[in-house]
Amino acid sequence: MRFICYLFFVSICLVSTQVSAEVELARQGQSPRLIEEVYNHDGTAYLALDDVLPAIGVSGYWHSTQHQYFINLPQGKASLYPGGPYMKYGQRFIMLERPARFIDGRLRIAEQVVLNQLANQLPYDIYYRNLAGKAPDRDSEATGRDQFFSFLLHSQFSHNRQNLRGIALDPAHGGNDTGVIGLDGVKEKDVTLRLTQDLRRHIKMQLGVPVYLTRNEDYTLSAKKRLEATRENPVDILLLLHAQAALNPEQRGIHLYVRTNPEVETLETFSSGGSIALALRLSTALREAGFKVREVTSTPLLPVPRGDLPTVLIELGYLSNADDMQILTHATERQRLATALLQGMQDFHKNLETI
Repeated sequence: MRFICYLFFVSICLVSTQVSAEVELARQGQSPRLIEEVYNHDGTAYLALDDVLPAIGVSGYWHSTQHQYFINLPQGKASLYPGGPYMKYGQRFIMLERPARFIDGRLRIAEQVVLNQLANQLPYDIYYRNLAGKAPDRDSEATGRDQFFSFLLHSQFSHNRQNLRGIALDPAHGGNDTGVIGLDGVKEKDVTLRLTQDLRRHIKMQLGVPVYLTRNEDYTLSAKKRLEATRENPVDILLLLHAQAALNPEQRGIHLYVRTNPEVETLETFSSGGSIALALRLSTALREAGFKVREVTSTPLLPVPRGDLPTVLIELGYLSNADDMQILTHATERQRLATALLQGMQDFHKNLETI
């Protein structure tokens, strides 16, 4: 997950261009409003929150001291910040398909976020039309990457519960994609790779099963290339390892995310072999080892692949927090973290063997 430092927001404006297209937007049953100021950044249309919210019947405001935008939704207040990977809504963290960005002096969100993450928090439908062409489908089951993930993870999952065939570890970012830049200039791509290498050693020594890394050095990977570790090798667990940052330096702790089909798995009733089962075992092991862990979060909007391969995205801590930085950058603490993650996977596997 990427956190874009506030000092670099101005650079976004230099690579974003205003397009001649316009957008029509409205809440259900109301006349559409025409939004003329639409910007293109990396092939995505961005709209100002100050234009979007009145059109869909809600209000919001920019808090200049906290550097966050607050949105007054029907069930409570939500907030997001420039470059942030999620929108906080009550006690939930809703992952955004693309982060909000300051472009030409206004905070803007991608049209996918309008149609999916924002619209899904409303008790009514919204009308959206990009006059430049077809708007992306709301709640689409399928971007090309999602289709690839779904096929891959279904085809690779082993239903033989007696043995783990292999574990795949994905250290986030790499190469030109640094990810979060934290205190003292520490980069997310570096801490995730070091932790992944430590975890691989523990797995090989303790479990004796093959471990496949999506990358083992500092280089950039395409989304498709990142999948090769699980596409070409039989694996039964996939961990996506990230770090994050926040404007509030006191915010800290480990987050565990899963993407589930609500008709198949929920946090209350889950299949023993699923992603939630793995996440809960990891959460318990981390807590017992003394780490600060947030509740496991499940949402179909999360950028985590579908399928029946047990998969957990782990935000290992906040690089903007001194305590979390200590854990992620010092060898002794990092080994302790790797040991806890290994214990969680062992407990998950033992649970499978008893079924």
